[in-house]
Amino acid sequence: MEQVILVDEKDVATGTIDKMEAHEKAVLHRAFSVFIFNSKDEMLLQQRARTKYHSAGLWTNSCCSHPRPGEDTHAAALRRLQEEMGFTTPVKKVFDFVYKATFANGLTEHEFDHVFVGKYDDKIEPDPKEVGDYAYWPMETIEEQIKMHPESFTVWFRIAFPKVVDWLKIRQV
Repeated sequence: MEQVILVDEKDVATGTIDKMEAHEKAVLHRAFSVFIFNSKDEMLLQQRARTKYHSAGLWTNSCCSHPRPGEDTHAAALRRLQEEMGFTTPVKKVFDFVYKATFANGLTEHEFDHVFVGKYDDKIEPDPKEVGDYAYWPMETIEEQIKMHPESFTVWFRIAFPKVVDWLKIRQV
């Protein structure tokens, strides 16, 4: 069974729990989201595989997951980027946020989400069990598509994307 790290509102670890149980009980746990940009400042999005247990087939950020108990969150972000998208690149943490969202299947994501960004322009070899499709999208296109078709994007991406846009206005990737 895959375990996730339970945390309080300040991201202090309070224990571990089975991942599915965390989503069934809606308990706050540590997560991360990675946003990758190419040299044209387009964002790499992935479409979640149709077999995912929630948010299947929806577009989202480059990769996201949970660190394992005892695993550094930055190291976990690099590990999952390789596992999901088939590449690694330096990433840096830029902010975090907490969100809670319930899905039609009765599961709930309640996460303390650490957000990382990086640049990458080389070959992408996604794991088909994780990723149905992927593409680099111009930021304006993402903004338009979220407004026109919010149901096509994961809930955490719709929350994090404007925060990334705000961060980009004052920083460089």
